[in-house]
Amino acid sequence: MSKICEITGKKVVRGNNVSHSRIHTKRTFSPNLQTKKFYIPEEDMWITMKVTAKGMRIINKKGVLAAIKDAEAQGHFRF
Repeated sequence: MSKICEITGKKVVRGNNVSHSRIHTKRTFSPNLQTKKFYIPEEDMWITMKVTAKGMRIINKKGVLAAIKDAEAQGHFRF
C-alpha cells in the first residue's frame, strides 16, 4: 500500500535538503499518515483506512460516511 491519504489524497512530495552551506540534496516529504479504524453506524461495520491528521479532522467535522462520499467523488477513495 502506498503512502496516500484515502480522504484528502495527500501523498509523498519530493524536495531538497538545504544545508547551512546551501548544498541541495534530494529528499522526500511524507504525509502524516495513520492507520485508523472507523465505525460506520449506518452500515453497522468497521473499516480500516490510512488517513492523515487533516483527514481525521475532516472525518470529525463531516462524519465518516459523508467524508468517504466526498473522497469518492474526488477520486481518492473506493468503497
